[in-house]
Amino acid sequence: MKRTLVARSIGALGLVAMLACQGAPPAEQAATGSPPANLTMFAALPDAPPPLAGNPMTPAKVELGKMLYFDPRLSRSWLISCNTCHNLALGGVDLEQTSIGHGWQRGPRNAPTVLNAVFNIAQFWDGRAKDLAEQAKGPVQASVEMGSSPDRVVETLKSIPEYVERFTAVFPDEADPVTFDNMAKAIEAFEATLLTPSRFDSYLRGDAQALAADEQAGLDLFVSKGCAGCHNGVNVGGANYYPFGVVQKPGSDILPPGDIGRAAVTKSAADDYVFRAPTLRNVGITPPYFHSGVVWDLSDAVEVMGNAQLGMALTPDERTSIVTFLASLTGTQPKVEYPVLPTHTAATPRPVWQVDTAPSGQH
Repeated sequence: MKRTLVARSIGALGLVAMLACQGAPPAEQAATGSPPANLTMFAALPDAPPPLAGNPMTPAKVELGKMLYFDPRLSRSWLISCNTCHNLALGGVDLEQTSIGHGWQRGPRNAPTVLNAVFNIAQFWDGRAKDLAEQAKGPVQASVEMGSSPDRVVETLKSIPEYVERFTAVFPDEADPVTFDNMAKAIEAFEATLLTPSRFDSYLRGDAQALAADEQAGLDLFVSKGCAGCHNGVNVGGANYYPFGVVQKPGSDILPPGDIGRAAVTKSAADDYVFRAPTLRNVGITPPYFHSGVVWDLSDAVEVMGNAQLGMALTPDERTSIVTFLASLTGTQPKVEYPVLPTHTAATPRPVWQVDTAPSGQH
């Protein structure tokens, strides 16, 4: 609640003033090839994932999580895996306005990237999942996504001997290691490894040549115009919640009136149309944009944010410059070898394609 109210009270002009006080470097300085002296609102991506609360990472757990991430048998239809909507060959997204799930149903929100998601304050656009393990449980059960249930998932995993062996090895102190919670923990461990270091990280670490002069100029604009007020930290976003429309609400096509965002989680009217700021890492390769997924061009998305969040009309040249900087956030994509999955047995629940009437899920 406090964070939301602070975000509302700062507003566009306050964000610009705050960042100006931090000593944002002029474009002339950025173009010289020397890293700006004060970019403390950002942090370079670390070389390894952070420790996971209550979920120690081991190579065996990461490997099990990778198998589960790619296994479509966690879905009721045997057609949809985590990778379907968060495709690791496509920047961790599916490049759809909203994802297509069980029975060709469409979900209500655009699928956020899974890459670097371990650094988000919480998961989903509305932050209703506190971590990646909790998030992993949602799509499996959502009727418009994977359409399954915890009981069916456990029955499936226990019917496959290799999975039983792997769960037993990964969770040796548990009498019954094949559980829905442990499935989620294994997937979390794998997803936490999906980091994409970029040239921007090298720049933050002091490599003055990591960004070209036009990218540095775009970074200057990104900071001085106020974009970094919401898109900061190690993930260049993902660290807090903000109203979509601090100054001016976008049209109903971009901000559907029926999706009230975080207010559906907190049950507070103060959180109407409040969403977690998305990470901008890899933003150049993960369209379409916003939770509604209706904007496909990154320059158009920057224009929307200038009007809605900052209350200013960015010129075409300014938008081009900012987009040029954003391209430097595209990092080295994780190299993941597609796993060979264990064979199912006669006891494995067979695929079901029918659509039920269970409550829908949202990204």
